[in-house]
Amino acid sequence: WVKILKKVFLSILCASNLCALYWDKEVQKAKKRGKTPHLTKAIILCYWKSYLVFGIFTMIEETLKIVQPIFLGKIINYFEHYDSSDEALNFAYCYAAALSVCTLILAIMHHLYFYHVQRAGMKLRVAMCHMIYRKALRLSNVAMAKTTTGQIVNLLSNDVNKFDQVTIFLHFLWAGPIQAVAVTVLLWMEIGASCLAGMAVLIILLPVQTCIGRLFSSLRSKTAALTDVRIRTMNEVISGMKIIKMYAWEKSFAELVNGLRRKEIAMVMKSSYLRGLNLASFFVASKITVFMTFMAYVLLGKVISASRVFVAVSLYGAVRLTVTLFFPAAVERVSEAVVSIRRIKNFLILDEVSHFKPQLHANTENVILHVQDLTCYWDKSLESPALQQLSFTVRRGELLAVIGPVGAGKSSLLSAVLGELPKDKGLINVTGRIAYVSQQPWVFSGTVRSNILFDKEYEKEKYEKVLKVCALKKDLELLENGDLTVIGDRGATLSGGQKARVNLARAVYQDADIYLLDDPLSAVDAEVGRHLFEKCICQALHQKISVLVTHQLQYLRAANQILILKDGKMVGKGTYAEFLRSGIDFASLLKKDEEVEQLSVPGTPNLKSARSRTFSESSVWSQDSSVHSQKDGAAENALAAMPEESRSEGKINFKVYRKYFTAGANYFVIFILVVFNILAQVSCWEANHQEKLNVTTNGNNGANETEHLDLNFYLGIYTGLTVATILFGIIRSLLVFQVLVNSGQTLHNKMFQSILKAPVLFFDRNPIGRILNRFSKDIGHLDDLLPLTFLDFVQTLLQIFGVVAVAVAVIPWILIPLIPLFILFIFLRRYFLDTSRDIKRLESTTRSPVFSHLSSSLQGLWTIRALKAEERFQKLFDAHQDLHSEAWFLFLTTSRWFAVRLDAICAIFVIVVAFGSLLLAKTLNAGQVGLALSYAITLMGTFQWGVRQSAEVENLMISVERVMEYTELEKEAPWETNKHPPPEWPSQGMIAFENVNFTYSLDGPLVLRHLSVLIKPKEKVGIVGRTGAGKSSLIAALFRLAEPEGRIWIDKYLTSELGLHDLRKKISIIPQEPVLFTGTMRKNLDPFNEYTDEELWNALEEVQLKEVVEDLPNKMEMQLAESGSNFSVGQRQLVCLARAVLKKNRILIIDEATANVDPRTDEFIQKTIREKFAHCTVLTIAHRLNTIIDSDRIMVLDAGRLKEYGEPYILLQEQDGLFYKMVQQVGKTEAASLIETAKRVILEEGIIKFVSAVCLSQVSIFSKDQWINFHNMPLR
Repeated sequence: WVKILKKVFLSILCASNLCALYWDKEVQKAKKRGKTPHLTKAIILCYWKSYLVFGIFTMIEETLKIVQPIFLGKIINYFEHYDSSDEALNFAYCYAAALSVCTLILAIMHHLYFYHVQRAGMKLRVAMCHMIYRKALRLSNVAMAKTTTGQIVNLLSNDVNKFDQVTIFLHFLWAGPIQAVAVTVLLWMEIGASCLAGMAVLIILLPVQTCIGRLFSSLRSKTAALTDVRIRTMNEVISGMKIIKMYAWEKSFAELVNGLRRKEIAMVMKSSYLRGLNLASFFVASKITVFMTFMAYVLLGKVISASRVFVAVSLYGAVRLTVTLFFPAAVERVSEAVVSIRRIKNFLILDEVSHFKPQLHANTENVILHVQDLTCYWDKSLESPALQQLSFTVRRGELLAVIGPVGAGKSSLLSAVLGELPKDKGLINVTGRIAYVSQQPWVFSGTVRSNILFDKEYEKEKYEKVLKVCALKKDLELLENGDLTVIGDRGATLSGGQKARVNLARAVYQDADIYLLDDPLSAVDAEVGRHLFEKCICQALHQKISVLVTHQLQYLRAANQILILKDGKMVGKGTYAEFLRSGIDFASLLKKDEEVEQLSVPGTPNLKSARSRTFSESSVWSQDSSVHSQKDGAAENALAAMPEESRSEGKINFKVYRKYFTAGANYFVIFILVVFNILAQVSCWEANHQEKLNVTTNGNNGANETEHLDLNFYLGIYTGLTVATILFGIIRSLLVFQVLVNSGQTLHNKMFQSILKAPVLFFDRNPIGRILNRFSKDIGHLDDLLPLTFLDFVQTLLQIFGVVAVAVAVIPWILIPLIPLFILFIFLRRYFLDTSRDIKRLESTTRSPVFSHLSSSLQGLWTIRALKAEERFQKLFDAHQDLHSEAWFLFLTTSRWFAVRLDAICAIFVIVVAFGSLLLAKTLNAGQVGLALSYAITLMGTFQWGVRQSAEVENLMISVERVMEYTELEKEAPWETNKHPPPEWPSQGMIAFENVNFTYSLDGPLVLRHLSVLIKPKEKVGIVGRTGAGKSSLIAALFRLAEPEGRIWIDKYLTSELGLHDLRKKISIIPQEPVLFTGTMRKNLDPFNEYTDEELWNALEEVQLKEVVEDLPNKMEMQLAESGSNFSVGQRQLVCLARAVLKKNRILIIDEATANVDPRTDEFIQKTIREKFAHCTVLTIAHRLNTIIDSDRIMVLDAGRLKEYGEPYILLQEQDGLFYKMVQQVGKTEAASLIETAKRVILEEGIIKFVSAVCLSQVSIFSKDQWINFHNMPLR
């Protein structure tokens, strides 16, 4: 088995690369001709030879299906013209042997064909997935704006699956018509012109089914587009769930997703009805054809013989399967595949990033970055360029600092150097290898070490050095498994600062020549930032070219060159000294930053280039003082490793079936559904019985003609039963699809509601791809495959019961071989299901990493391309896909194993009946033998198909089980409770923490410990502390992202007694990572339509975004790109500020909100906050101490404990205090400026004399009097 699997996957990998090669050739040819390339042509050129061979299997199988009824007729003819001579008996035995051989070869050939075509479909699907991911890694930014992660996920989950199905039926497009012609000729020879009446029905059905196929194709195309939008929205919702919860926007997004789902399900329902009609036509086609044929035969005055009846019915049976099931299925699957190929092709022809390859020289002295007269556009349709007329040169050993306000083009400059931003004019000359550190840190699912090494060889000494200069050693000691800790999707295990440092460490370890650093210092606190700048940028990278985008002005003096950008233009370029001399506006920004730390090494002169300095080696508080106390477990969000996706075991519980059906309809409708199924089958049985009644009632051997019955009576009953069969069959099909598609809709809504109410920890522990898998693939099964398979199973099962019931009624002895056969089938089914069910579950869970890897790769696309890691990530994707394909291939092979054995047993049954009939020739008539043999042949295909479809239903029910698993997730507290605060609450804005302990999970470590603090109304409180100190956890406890122990009060109301929405709507937050959603700017500001246009424009004006939005083509109605990527990070942060301005709440939380903005914008934001939120309580988490130094109080956290709390100036008098040490770490000038600001603030507030204030400067956690006063307040 292992060897077989290995051989199969080597061939699949070759096929993937071969298909990509043919596509590349097709693209090149199309470019030369100036035409659009055709993906279909590339697929045909790659696979036509191997696939054409499988047509031989089809030809043999369909020929045998036609020959089989002829031998059946010969055997029945022997009984009709009974001859006891040995010669006649020998001929009969020869016909029985020929029938047996046909049956055995059919059993083998059918499954041989299906095995090979399904394997071919898998190869094609894998090749398409390979090409889609390869393209995703090459997409230009313009192309990325035209597509979304959700759309690509949909291509990988639903569209490529059509190739698995189309390859199965494709050969029947030619086999169907040929077989129909051959059967017509044979029928003409057997019953004359009457056959034309029956064949006319099939001929009429063909164009009808073709039209249905085309209509289905149109609906499928519309459905796929709607599914794209839903999956894209779901991707954004899952990614931004923490923000959605903090804003209490769940209901808004529930309405959005439910609206999209309603549109999608309307299309699914229409296409399901068409499928229902197609399947119903298969069910009733044989009845209509036989009815029309024998009506014409009898009305022409001819007498029917047993052999003619059974030969005609068997021939119609053979052609019915091909013409009314396989042929329309082929038309339908080809229609679907055409839509999928078109969608994949449209994706594959999107613009690619320019193949930008920097020149490499053996001599590192030649490393250079030279930009001259550079002009670039993100979008040519927008008049203003992203960069305009930029020129600069950076050589080896130089540091270029790039500064400028929000939206100035700083990140655009780096993207132009990377080749991500298309060049319009000018020159970019890059000589050397590039390493890139993105503004928003990117990590992929894996260990910390694998994220840093990034496929480079592990060198212990070099690795340890990188960890040290990137200030990661202490952090890794806190993690349970050190640098081998799995950090999971989106780096859920790490804080924002830790992710930023892992990102930086990755770049440093690459040992590149040119480093593009996009504001890596903003995500860390002042001490760590200083350490990174001194030890990493200035020392470790001192022989490299470094381009540093920063808002940290205190580091500019160390730069060899400074580049100032505004609106994409260069407004200044030069050295630090030149700017000071020129008196440019930049100087005013630097007045308080003129001094940089002097050298700590005695006797070393003050060198001009700070890059060659040895900076202060003084103890960094963030490195030493609080680290050891964190070892007891207070990590900001501790998750040792991402748990594997859970898999159920054993058979599907009956409760899952009951919930599935009752989700789609009530018990009365289900009862009606059962009744219609029974009526449809009973009418079909009776029609079958009437067909053969006249040939089975004559029990005399050797009778040449049937007894003449009352013709009008017979035709009347037969007509009535046929019409009833058609009506009940159609109603049954439509009703089944109605109920089951409704079930899918109901379960989707329940799952989405459950996701919205799940705690934040669930999203930290589960990768996006894993959750999306349920909303894409599993819901796709509920919408598409499961209703179709279930209806097919029900029809087949009832058909088997009908066949067996009629056969037993006419020939009771047939029970003798049937009972052991049935027992054997049940045993085999159970044996097969025990294996296949778990393989199917394995297939479902191995699919999730494929989507997670894609999602992660798209998030870190620039980093992957900058480090030339595309090939490595392609191999990783192929490895994930191979794992999934292994599970899928195992499922295919086990299914074939099962089917071959079932058909082999049925073939033995046919042989037993054929030879047994000849042995009992004297006791049986022609009608009985014909019935026994025709039903045995019918059972051969039908029985195994019915058993396999029952197994397939159970396998597909795993998707229902997986969806239901997500409908029963652990829920956070209710959104609303009976206790509602008044509308004006909180009117004061007082916040009190009383002995609060906080953990993200029941088994997780405490991240806040015994926290007690009183924040008075309208106070401005700055919260500081090292990474992992508990700053963000304090905010999480306030928002109840997990339930804290202890009590938190807001204006006399206990937060734990309030509904989450009542609480969260009343607290505004500007988050650390700004999140925008696809949709209009209006919807992003006001999802509930609560504000007027005037209020929205005023809010934008107050955050200096009005002009930016007015310049957009549709202003407020402008559709934002996925995650708001057409805005800079700083602009996105301002949108979040505008949201806070609109809400006018009494409490505002600012979580590192100004980390990604320039000092001027920072100053502006602080001014806006002071003015607009003067009457509010404001809690600010900050790494830039200048943003919180003018606060009323400072809260210093360490290892989840409150270490210091008081007025900034008073805390600064404690020279052993943590806050004092933090301030001293930012540099003498900056520290003096901070102390001066704190002093001015305390004087302005009229605080009494300095000496008396120092006496009261002990950690001002609640005093006894304060607690007494607090508890005496009237509480509600």
